Parts: sequence; structure tokens; C-alpha cells
Amino acid sequence: MSKLPSEHKFIDLSDYGRIPGRMIANAIKGTSLTPIHVTISFIISGTIAIICILNNQFWAASLFLVLKSVLDAADGELARIKNTPSYTGRYFDSVSDIILNLFIFIALWLITDSSVLSAICAFLGVQLQGTLYNYYYSILRNRYDGDTTSRVFEDKTPTALKGEKQKHVNILFGLYKILYGGFDRLIYLLDRNAPEGKHFPNWFMFAVSTFGLGFQLLLISTLLVLGFKDDIIPFFIIYSVMIFVFIGIRKIVQN
Repeated sequence: MSKLPSEHKFIDLSDYGRIPGRMIANAIKGTSLTPIHVTISFIISGTIAIICILNNQFWAASLFLVLKSVLDAADGELARIKNTPSYTGRYFDSVSDIILNLFIFIALWLITDSSVLSAICAFLGVQLQGTLYNYYYSILRNRYDGDTTSRVFEDKTPTALKGEKQKHVNILFGLYKILYGGFDRLIYLLDRNAPEGKHFPNWFMFAVSTFGLGFQLLLISTLLVLGFKDDIIPFFIIYSVMIFVFIGIRKIVQN
């Protein structure tokens, strides 16, 4: 099942793992494996990718980064197929993503001539890019009765859904707020009126999907195998300027 009704779908450059992820989910739906197990598998894949980066094994790193994106899609697909949505899975997924992203940029800093300040700026830029994409996508999903586990405003602890424990939701939401709260607040301050605007054009969401984590990892993979490892950190710093461009375009097209 897609995260959006068919009439509101757009070409999502970051979601290339959806089809193979759905295939994996269908293959294991009759087993005892849960979405949490799949999330753990993408953590393992991402960790192997980081080790490969540190050892200059860039083809292997790229393979495991792409596999990580596929498994990242598979956990949500399995939750939808089994009809077991959970805030535990949603926040565990997000917390795992940001920690892996941090270590990816630490690894890139260690194997390049980039300064630690540049690596930090690139990491922060990537997280702000992803936050803007998720902000707009969550608005769409909530507006058109898509998957509503990801809320537009993560301002209070949600009530646990059937099959999960409130204690687990509380802990993971607390971690989410510590790790993502600043990014969420900043993006909201930059574009607080987005939830009240008109429908996001499909071409606009297509462009913003370059901010999605899947596409970011694909870019890192591509630059690694092409021999441009030293350009990855500067690229993400420069591309962060597009945050203001996309917000400006959103305000124009929705007013």
C-alpha cells in the first residue's frame, strides 16, 4: 500500500527502494518477523556501509547504503501489509536514521581532507533538508488520508497504538525530540504556513524529493564509486541553499 492515495502520488526520487522493499515485505509477511526486525536489519546494513567507507571499499559501501534504503522502505511496507502501524516503529526508524547519518559523515570526514566544521555543517544541512521534505510529505499524507503515523507536528507524546507499549513510545519519542526537535522547530519557523496552503503540485514534490534520505544516500554512493569522495561534504553544504529556494517556491505556488 502506498503512503498516498493514487490521485496524489508524485515521482519520489528518494523512494526507489519502495518496490524491492514491498517485495521483501511480501516475502516475509507470513513469518514471525516484525517491522522492528527489518529496521534492525537496515541498521546492520548501514553499519556495514560505514565500515566499508572507512576501509575505502566504496563499491561495497554503496551496495550496503542502497540496501539500507531498500530495507528502510521494507519495514514500513511490512507494517502496512500486516496492518500493524506503530509509533514505536516510526520513532525507532527515525532515531536509527539520524544516528547512522551522523556516523556516515564522521566516516567521510575521516577519509577526506574536510575539516570537522565542514562535516558538521554538511550533517546539519542533510538533516534540515530531510526535515523539510518530511514536513511537506507529512502534510500531504495527513491531508489526503494517507499514512498518518508520521504527524505534521511532533509536539506531544502520542498514545500507543494497538500492539505496542506506551512505555516504548514514550522513550523513543523522547529520543526523537532530543535528536530532531531543533530541526523540526527551525523548519517550522521558516515555513509555518505550509499546512494551511493549497495542494502541493506534483512537480514541486518531485523536486523536493531530492532532499529525501534515500536520494541523499544514493548521491553519496554515486559520488563514492565515481571517485568524488572529497566533494560529498562540500556538495551537501552548498545544496542546503535549496532549502530556502524550495520554501520560496512553495510560498509562491500556494499563494
